[in-house]
Amino acid sequence: MIVIVDERELVQEGYNSLFDREGVATASFGSNAFGEWVSSAADEDLQSVRAILIGDCDKAAVSPRKIRDRTKAPVIALSEHHSLENTLMLFESGVDDVIRKPVHIREILARITAIRRRVQEEQQYIEVGSMRIFMDGREPEIDGEPMPLPRRERRILEYLAANRGRRVTKTQVFNAIYGIFDDEVEENVVESHISKLRKKLREKLGFDPIDSKRFLGYRLVG
Repeated sequence: MIVIVDERELVQEGYNSLFDREGVATASFGSNAFGEWVSSAADEDLQSVRAILIGDCDKAAVSPRKIRDRTKAPVIALSEHHSLENTLMLFESGVDDVIRKPVHIREILARITAIRRRVQEEQQYIEVGSMRIFMDGREPEIDGEPMPLPRRERRILEYLAANRGRRVTKTQVFNAIYGIFDDEVEENVVESHISKLRKKLREKLGFDPIDSKRFLGYRLVG
């Protein structure tokens, strides 16, 4: 999930729509609402945050350094002022990157991936048995052959791979894929996506690589 902070509702709605086309969940806030949320959100909600984009907002209320007290997600400033002084000021405030608008949504996603890889040493792909699962939106591979998946199923597989070695709950998967404030989609849709994903993986691998336990959640095994 990507969090967008901007005082303008039209800007929030625009980014929500653009990211949704790429299959990426979002949550959007004004400055004050974001400050309240980031200081009080549950740890499992913050673990679902892939990056925080800061646009036109109260910079005093949205402090990158305070954000890092709660999450290590990259903080990126979206700047409409193309001056060196403004860019330097934003970097000095503690953001990880400054992106000048207008910008294509895929460039934002590419920059997020690059920052996470550099700062958090995130791998470009994760190997689980004969599966190679890419973290940059590419189709996963099994024995070197691409395996096309619908974007929601691909994102679930990526999330399970990123959390390999531990179980994740249905709520955590839902938050990562759909966002924590999506009231239009039932949380049980995760079970449907995972059921379809398991069937496809079972056909390719000859076994089910997603171990599930009631009340405990899901875990990817090799």
